[in-house]
Amino acid sequence: MTNALVVIDVQESFRARPLWSSVNNPDVVKNVGLLVEAARAAGDPVIWVVHAEPGTGGVFDPESGFVRVVDELTPADGEPVLVKTVHNAFTTTDLQHRLTVAGIRSLTICGLRTEQCVETTTRVASDLGYEVTFVTDATATFPIPHWNGGSTLSAEDVVARTEYALAGRFATIRTVAEIVGG
Repeated sequence: MTNALVVIDVQESFRARPLWSSVNNPDVVKNVGLLVEAARAAGDPVIWVVHAEPGTGGVFDPESGFVRVVDELTPADGEPVLVKTVHNAFTTTDLQHRLTVAGIRSLTICGLRTEQCVETTTRVASDLGYEVTFVTDATATFPIPHWNGGSTLSAEDVVARTEYALAGRFATIRTVAEIVGG
């Protein structure tokens, strides 16, 4: 067992936001579920990560009740749910320690948002020496308005940019079907 599946921010907080209506990949939860099943069948650890913004009063504030894995997916006994407060899953959690202790050298990464927490975690993992597989169709994102009021970048363009930036530099890009064999 040298690979782990890291599921990032597949949490109810996102679905509680109006922005969810513009999600680019309505199958993200189903696809993440397929990766979870495959990882468990292979005996690979599954590590769940959720994002929290304590004290903000928003949907990412733990007091909101939304900072939990989506209702359709249930962490199994022994699968940790780590709570992060920054964009990557390493800096404010003990993820790296857990991976080191378990002898994990490669990661399969999926979750929300493609270009934000999932990409950032992928980059940090690569910098830490992990071999990373980024499963794009088990990620999701939203259109991004330009910071100065210019045009909006479509979710499809966000995903394409993320793949261009990661492929061959920080990760290998794969599909759910390539991972689960179907």
